[in-house]
Parts: sequence; C-alpha cells; structure tokens
Amino acid sequence: MFAFNYSEGATVLSVWGIWILVFAILFRLNEITRKRKYVGFFCFVILPIILSVIWFTVLRDTTYRDWFHLAKVYSATAGCIGFWCIRHVKGKNKVTGKEWRLSEMKWALYFPPLILAINILEAVVRDFQVGMQYRGGGVLADEAMYVLGGPWNFINGIAGILNIITITGWLGICIRKDTLKDKSRDMLWPDMMWFWIIAYDLWNFAYTYNCLPGHAWYCGFALLLAPTICAFTVGKGAWLQHRAQTLALWCMFAQTFPGFIDKGAFAVTSTYNTVPLFLFSLVSLLFNIGVFIYMIYKKIKTQRNPYSSELYTNLYKYKEVKGLSE
Repeated sequence: MFAFNYSEGATVLSVWGIWILVFAILFRLNEITRKRKYVGFFCFVILPIILSVIWFTVLRDTTYRDWFHLAKVYSATAGCIGFWCIRHVKGKNKVTGKEWRLSEMKWALYFPPLILAINILEAVVRDFQVGMQYRGGGVLADEAMYVLGGPWNFINGIAGILNIITITGWLGICIRKDTLKDKSRDMLWPDMMWFWIIAYDLWNFAYTYNCLPGHAWYCGFALLLAPTICAFTVGKGAWLQHRAQTLALWCMFAQTFPGFIDKGAFAVTSTYNTVPLFLFSLVSLLFNIGVFIYMIYKKIKTQRNPYSSELYTNLYKYKEVKGLSE
C-alpha cells in the first residue's frame, strides 16, 4: 500500500514518528487558530500574503506552481477567511442602532457549501484527468510524480460528485456560544452528520491515493484524521471549519517546504498495487451511495428540501450540536 524510503535511511519507527508529529501539530494549530481570534486572522490573512510573495520570488524554482496546488492552497485559505468573517464580523446599523452579525445574514451562509463544493469539484476533475490522461501509468508533467490511472479514478470521481450532492442544511449554520471552557465561536453545521464526514474522508483518501500517491501518507491520512477527530471530540459540529484550517496550514507548509514530502527519509509513496487502488475507490463509492440513498429516504419521509432546510433534525447528533449554538 505505502512504500517507505529505506534507501534514504527511513525506518518504520521514524516514518510513523513523523506522521504522528504532523498529525499532532495540525491538531494543535487548529486548536490555537480556532480559539484565538487574531491568531486565526494572522494565519489565514497575513501569513498567506507574506508566503505568496516568497513562493513567486525566492522559492519560484522549488515551490509547486501547477494549477491544482495553487487552486487548493488559495481556495482553502479563502474558506478560512470566509469562515472567520462569519464567526467574528459584526457591527451596528447606523439608522436603528441595532447590532448585526454576519452569521445572521442568509446570503453569507451560502459561502460555506459553495467553497466546500468547489474544493471537492477540483479533486473530482483531477481524478477524471488522471484516469483519462495517465491510464496505464505516467509521470505528471507539472509535479514529476508517477501516477497510475485506471477505472478507480472514474469510480472515485463519481463518489465525489455524490459527496457534493449530499451536502445539506447549510442555512442552519450557526455559531457556538461562549462558555468558560470554549470561547472559539466555532462555525457549527448541525446538519453535517458524521456519516457524511466519513463519506468525505473515504472519498478524499481514495482521491489522494489515486492522484497524489507521493503525498497520500500525510495529506490523505494525517491531514484527514486531524479535523475529523477534532469534530468528534473537542470541536463538535465544526468539521468544515477544522478541515479548511488544517488544509490551508498544510498546503502553506507543503508549498514552502515541498522537499519534506517529495524527497529524503520522510518521503512516502504508493506501491501502485491496483488492488488497494480499486478497493479504496470502490469503498468510497459504496459509502457515498449509501449516504445519498439515506438522504433521499429522509427527504421523502420528512417532505423537506435538503437544500433549503435542515434534513436530519430528529437525529441525536444534530440535537447535540444544535445545543452548543447561541
């Protein structure tokens, strides 16, 4: 499934140790940026500006400059900025003197599902591209990474489309209330259920294993696990916010230090075995089909439109997250 770079001095213990370190750092940085308002502003507004100048000047010959990596880092960062604004931007109406919050503006709540769908669609396009252009194997022209295209790309691409279709209840997005233990004002999405998150994780892991085999150990494993564990524990209900923040932080790191995952003892690649390639994509598709069928079932049973109202309001996990909101 994965091949460690033993010729460069890697050992099972050292590579797993670095994986654990990457996971722990991502988890911790997400905690800091979600709980400290202005640290989040610096990390997702000021820092990307500084790094962009460095990427296109000092590091122009070493950083990733292909369309996909640039689209991913800037779309993830755009999501973080938008979510930060939804959580924290407020003001007063000059005429009435009444306080308003961006999170209360209906039009603002269309941004989270839009940026999420765009990010998924970027990867779906890449899956189809690899499946068509690199069928039988080939080196990506823009990344110097070997990929093995095949039916698994199309299977997982369809799973990604289903993952977009099953995004529901975004008009129910709300803000976490302040407590003594948590003043993060997380952006909660009660209708984004655990089964949709798992469907996303399965799809995204299969995508990275298909199209970014040299990065899947970190960005398809540690990077997916960090926001999911946070969303199921200390940061319940705010998976999308956690996902955007960890993704943006990782992409900024990878753009700045591409050698960490591409060269040396800590580089981990795929074995290019067609069995796991096919199996991961098939599991991804089957699970996403299951979520799609359940969404249709709930729509028929509740007579609710999943895109204009919340669909899973009777489920315990929905009520648990909703209870955390203002």
